[in-house]
Amino acid sequence: MLRQAIHRGLKASFYWLGLFVSRHPVFFLTVPAVLTVVFGSAALSRFQPETELEALVAPAHSLAKIERSLANSLFPIERSKHKLYSDLHTPGRYGRLILLAKAGGNILELAEQVLHVHRQVLELRVSHKGFNYTFAHLCVLRHRDKRCVLDDILAVFEDIRAAVLANSTLAKVPVSYPNTTLKDGRVAFIGHQLGSVVLAPHSRDQQVKSARAIQITYYLRNLRPMVQDAIAEKWENEFCKLAHRLATASQDLYIQSLTSFSLWRDFHKTGVLAKSEVLVSLVLVLLAATISSSMRDCLRGKPFLGLLGVLTICIANVTATGIFFISDGKFNSTLLGIPFFAMGHGTKGVFELLAGWRRTRENLPFKERVADAFADVMVCYTMTSSLYIITFGMGASPFTNIESVKVFCQSMCVAILVNYFYVFSFYGSCLVFAGQLEQNRYHSVFCCKIPSVEYLDRQPTWFKTMMSDGHDLSTHHDSMPYQNHFIQHFLREHYTEWITNTYVKPFVVILYLIYASFSFMGCLQISDGYNIVNLLASNSPSVSFALTQQKLFSNYSPVIGFYIYEPIEYWNSTVQEHLKTLGQGFNKISWIDNYFNYLKVANVSASTKSDFINILKNSFLRSPEYQHFTEDIIFSKNGDEYDIIASRMYLVARTTEKTREEVVELLERLRPLSLINSIKFIVFNPTFVFMDRYSSSVVSPILTSGFSVLTVLILTFFLVINPLGNFWLILTVTSVELGVLGLMTLWNVDMDSISILCLIYTLNFAMDHCAPHLYTFVLATEHTRTQCIKISLEEHGAAILQNTSCFVIGIMPLLFVPSNLTYTLFKCSLLTTGCTVLHCFVILPVFLTFFPPSKKRHKKKKRAKRKEREREREREREEIECIEVRENPDHVTSV
Repeated sequence: MLRQAIHRGLKASFYWLGLFVSRHPVFFLTVPAVLTVVFGSAALSRFQPETELEALVAPAHSLAKIERSLANSLFPIERSKHKLYSDLHTPGRYGRLILLAKAGGNILELAEQVLHVHRQVLELRVSHKGFNYTFAHLCVLRHRDKRCVLDDILAVFEDIRAAVLANSTLAKVPVSYPNTTLKDGRVAFIGHQLGSVVLAPHSRDQQVKSARAIQITYYLRNLRPMVQDAIAEKWENEFCKLAHRLATASQDLYIQSLTSFSLWRDFHKTGVLAKSEVLVSLVLVLLAATISSSMRDCLRGKPFLGLLGVLTICIANVTATGIFFISDGKFNSTLLGIPFFAMGHGTKGVFELLAGWRRTRENLPFKERVADAFADVMVCYTMTSSLYIITFGMGASPFTNIESVKVFCQSMCVAILVNYFYVFSFYGSCLVFAGQLEQNRYHSVFCCKIPSVEYLDRQPTWFKTMMSDGHDLSTHHDSMPYQNHFIQHFLREHYTEWITNTYVKPFVVILYLIYASFSFMGCLQISDGYNIVNLLASNSPSVSFALTQQKLFSNYSPVIGFYIYEPIEYWNSTVQEHLKTLGQGFNKISWIDNYFNYLKVANVSASTKSDFINILKNSFLRSPEYQHFTEDIIFSKNGDEYDIIASRMYLVARTTEKTREEVVELLERLRPLSLINSIKFIVFNPTFVFMDRYSSSVVSPILTSGFSVLTVLILTFFLVINPLGNFWLILTVTSVELGVLGLMTLWNVDMDSISILCLIYTLNFAMDHCAPHLYTFVLATEHTRTQCIKISLEEHGAAILQNTSCFVIGIMPLLFVPSNLTYTLFKCSLLTTGCTVLHCFVILPVFLTFFPPSKKRHKKKKRAKRKEREREREREREEIECIEVRENPDHVTSV
């Protein structure tokens, strides 16, 4: 009883809302238009792109950021970033080059060309306020001699060039890999500076026979004042231009460049590249909506209502954009999906309202027809809009750890609210005016009076076709003229009969089993998409640089800083063995190992604290080949004694081309040790900020959104008019969600922020289209399930097909945007639409004929009513016979 009361109350409320809108259409048409102008102008004046890429795509709360702060407090990362090599996430400003020899070439034989490129970079000048600045003015300086920090591989190439000038061979300059000894006796790690290395056979010290590529990084100081930072930014721009000129002029080398702003530039480039495609998408959706809303009946066809429906959602999105920028929002390329997602939901409400109008009685006044359409449609549309806000609201909650996902979900909630308001106000007013034109028998396209039948009979055929309302008034008039819409006609006359055929059902069951098996297989192969390349423009320099880097320089992981942040007894043999155990399996760049080798060569013992520190400070760190280790140890003076309060070393692991997956495994292996080990240490590399807990951070929004939807649907079991509707909705949405998740994995889509947002949208898109379909079925009172499913398809099938076709046509231009972000958006959106249509038109019509709700009770009720009517007719007949007997007592027998 409570369920029926709530349902009737909601329908009555929306009936009166529709009546109110139909009585004041000008007001509800004007207010949204004025708001669009105001907020649209605000969006243009306040537009600002987001420049902090780390803040957008890296987990906001992670141990890696805490470890970075601790490491920076001990050993400033600005001074040691040249030691903490990271492939794409080097902190601060820098310029990086990859010099690649032509196919079959050896980069070691091109020392002169490599050093020529290096000299060009050093001589690069930028002008600012009349002063010229070179790399020497901006570079990171070495602590010991205040000279620019340069990669050690350049010293190797200087030696090779000197050998060539002295008519010596390359064999005279031995180059080992990954550790090589420089001329000054220092051992340097060049695993990330020399690429595609071929080692000499039978070489004990891993001598390099040939190499294909070299990677050089030029580190700039982190200059705090805005003016100095602007100079560094200008230098990076000129660096990219110089690399392009050198690549064009060079005959022997391929040259690629990367700078600190390259990732941001190529991430933002997606939004720039997609401008024309978004406009093309809008035009295509307008055409599709106009055509799908047309009929041969010039009176009842509503092509302009389809057009105005799409325009309603467009101006609603403009208003939502203005609200976003007024609230200090900043644009980023992930927000590109909001217009498409909002269009997919908004046009569904538009087409449902149009279908609701067609179901109203034609002899009613147009205002009451609008009110009936509101009462019929807005209850379900309100429910689905509320679920949109709940799911994306949970995505915008503090549970979400990735800022780009949080910003997207916040913007989506605003867009859905504005869309809802515009649909019942602006589009409701358009429906009122269209209904008034229909009631007064005006043409739906030309807005002129439709001529009488007598006048049309005297006109040519083409004129009759354009101006006829599709019905011959001199003959039988169609009682349901709106059923002549071509989609409804196809569904009623052909599709519903075919899909409910007994011989089709086994094939549908087999199809669903195939669908479920592929989905399950894909769900077992899900991979994390923490590679930032997935968010960049696909033909951008950053992507080509990253692919070359991954192919040629992936033999070793990024350099992991190993920071011991508490005093330990380094001279204790047990501690020494413990440190060796922690570094086992890594290529170490460590002052401790070099110090022990130094002691061994000098045949000196340092088993006590005083001996250990005295030899370390007064002998080892003063040797030229070991002076650079001074930056890796922090001493404190306690009276006449010195203590080592903190130190660091560097670990590098052997990897393959799947470097990122292996780095995550390294981090997950080392971090637990740092928490339970007696030696207090942390590990850090700038890449960890982007990788740490990424998988849990990116999955958490879809889990919270799905759980919130499930909770709401379960809690409303006792409020909806039929709980089986909620039960079937939960099963259907789960099936669609798992199908999209599995199939997108098989389509090589990783779990990144874009695919997660698409999965949240899949929840809502499936509910948007399946909920009206299911509730119409469970509330139908026909004799059989087959008849009920036919009625459900006839009522909502046209709106579902109209909306999904417009949505697919709208996302098609994204396929032509050269960006990995838009490719992911297109793939996930296409799978969402396909799986939803498959369930609405194939799977549900068949499965609902097998399983509850049963329609027998309706059959029994109708049979009881029919018997009651027959008994009433019998009583009426007996009364008539009695009356005839009284009036004609002489003719009883004849009666």
